Amino acid sequence: MYWGVDVGSTYTKICGIDEKKQIIDTKVIPTIVNQDEIVKTYLEDKNVEMLVSTGYGRHMIEDTFCCPVISEIKAHAKGAYYFAQESQMVIDLGGQDSKVIMLDGNGGFVDFKMNDKCAAGTGKFLEIASSRMGLELEEFSKIGFEANKELSISSMCAVFAESEVISLIAKKESAANICYAVHDSIASRLASMARKFAIKSDVILFTGGGALNGFLLHLLSKKLEKNVISVGYPQLTGAIGAAISGFEVCKEF
Repeated sequence: MYWGVDVGSTYTKICGIDEKKQIIDTKVIPTIVNQDEIVKTYLEDKNVEMLVSTGYGRHMIEDTFCCPVISEIKAHAKGAYYFAQESQMVIDLGGQDSKVIMLDGNGGFVDFKMNDKCAAGTGKFLEIASSRMGLELEEFSKIGFEANKELSISSMCAVFAESEVISLIAKKESAANICYAVHDSIASRLASMARKFAIKSDVILFTGGGALNGFLLHLLSKKLEKNVISVGYPQLTGAIGAAISGFEVCKEF
């Protein structure tokens, strides 16, 4: 089997594919200290013909397994092509960064934009806000549909944005309305990044852990006036792309 490991700042994603490029095995685990040893333990009884690593901690896996590495952008481009060949754009929302990737239609990319400077436009802000409100992230991602007021969060800094959330709580705004404000803030940032490119395709693929958030998906579609979709295993897109890269390398010989 061909394996891809995407070591993100929050979660590590593992994916195995077979000779037909069918997904056979997947695993998502929190990223902690000695993550390479945890991955090694998980794979020790697996059939590993090729392993490729990507993501924030890809070189940790490279050092332990002596395996090839590829960039997050290349991995997500390959993974996106696997799931939605009709899409020309990928919006990826991870725990500590967000990115927009323009695809070339053949599993590669032509350009990208990334926000890795501030948590305000990432999944981390969702975690911070939901924690402030005493809600589980899954619940927080749903109640925005119940909002009856379109509140906004204007700060471009995660620290100040969190202060705005605290202020809204103090004003006794409803949980649904605050949830709307938080999600709208992130969706606006992602849409702004996407608009830096000419969006020709009607279909945009949303990946990363953030793509599991139905309300965020809804807001992105509305802001971009496009069919923003999440398919397959959105959180595993990078790992799948890495696995496919390994498959392609093996088939060259």
